[in-house]
Amino acid sequence: MTGSHGPDDPQDPHGPEGPDEPDRPGGRDDPAGPADVPRGAHESGSYEDGSAYGNGSAYGGGYDGPGSYDGSAPYDDPYDAPHDGGARREVGGSTRPVPPGRPLPRVPLPRGAAEDRPLGPAPVPPVTPVPSYDHSTLKSLLGAWALAACSPEETTAVEAHLTDCALCADEALRLRDAVELLRPEDPLDLDPLLRARVLENCLGRRPARVPVPEWAGPYDAETARLDALLRDLGSGDWNASVRLEWHDGSCDVTVAEVIGHLTAVDGLIAAALGMSEPLGTGAQDPIDPAERTKAYWHRFGDRSPAEVHDTWREQGHALLRTVSFAGRAAGGLDVPYGPARLPLRDAFVDRAMECWIHAGDIAEAVAYPYGPPAPRHLHRMIDLAARTLPGVLAGRRRAGLAVSPTRLVAAGAPGRSLHLEVEGAGGGDWYIPLDSPAAVGTAAGSVAHVALDGVEFCQLTAGHRSPQDLAAGQEGDRAVISDVLAAAAGMSRM
Repeated sequence: MTGSHGPDDPQDPHGPEGPDEPDRPGGRDDPAGPADVPRGAHESGSYEDGSAYGNGSAYGGGYDGPGSYDGSAPYDDPYDAPHDGGARREVGGSTRPVPPGRPLPRVPLPRGAAEDRPLGPAPVPPVTPVPSYDHSTLKSLLGAWALAACSPEETTAVEAHLTDCALCADEALRLRDAVELLRPEDPLDLDPLLRARVLENCLGRRPARVPVPEWAGPYDAETARLDALLRDLGSGDWNASVRLEWHDGSCDVTVAEVIGHLTAVDGLIAAALGMSEPLGTGAQDPIDPAERTKAYWHRFGDRSPAEVHDTWREQGHALLRTVSFAGRAAGGLDVPYGPARLPLRDAFVDRAMECWIHAGDIAEAVAYPYGPPAPRHLHRMIDLAARTLPGVLAGRRRAGLAVSPTRLVAAGAPGRSLHLEVEGAGGGDWYIPLDSPAAVGTAAGSVAHVALDGVEFCQLTAGHRSPQDLAAGQEGDRAVISDVLAAAAGMSRM
């Protein structure tokens, strides 16, 4: 072979141990020459016998022929191809053979840079096939899709269809908005009927040995609701400014003074039942609610909020215990309210209504949520106000404050009336006699009709609304309507 050395040739750099090498391209006798050798493709070094390898050696991948090689053109290294026997080493990211008899370098050669290696294609994520459904099937799935009740395959098919079908996309939006309306936020306030339902359930399983009279139920419920409100107040809330209003006056007081006012007027019932009450039972004590309130504020104005609260609540519990043990016969006992007198059963309903109205005043002052009474209790309050209206209207006629004409009617006989229709929970229909308190109001004798909400009617009788501010439906004799609404507003007191 031209240009090769045999094993006995003294010029053979490998000695007798080196094998005969085949002719390889890029060698000395190769017409292609060493022009295909890349610069820096092989490393330089020396073997233990002093011979060099690397650039310029037959095994280093360089050019050891005459002249110099600048490494500007690549070449194909035959050692990159597999051959039999011999060790192999990694250079520049590829594995190369080392001829037998040549020891490997003790220091590992550097690896090629990662960016010099060919990069394969990026992995492609698997594509989930879209299930095939017809238009009618997809349209029928829109409701389940809006409720998030579809399977993953159905969801994929519906959402793919919505990008192509404008009609189904509009329907899907409407359904999604409807679903939001089906999930209203739960209120933080407890149901006002919760306490009544719990008590009813408990009493149904184990009836009370001494039940509270039915006419005292509104007072029991409203004092319990106000007690819960007061327990939620902070120490600073007891000094909050509360506006007390009635028909012919108003005043600004604190929360503690409102509770003192309720305690003083509740004492009228306690005195009628022969019980001890804060102001005493002497003949010199006033019986007018406003005078009793002022006397209480003057005598107990320096009490702490806790003492004011406890005094009012203990008196309320004592009243309920007393009338419960007294039985039904106690309901007819008269209770003086200044110049007027009320039966005990009506006095308890009146105190329940005032407790609710003033509790609402406190709640408004301290930004506390507070609702109306239970419907059956509200109905009793409205009924008491409707039964009281004829006497109040007669008093206004005697004082010359009424504008509608009147006529004489025998006691117990039917006469002209106003149809009072109270709407909402606890409402009903009442016929208010116009000519005499002792007359009977009937539907046939109705000359006017007023319809309004039950809560607004109670606020009107408590002096918290004026007849001009009511959202009331009116029909018939306007003068009669004006007189009756004015009489309802005049029922209020401090």
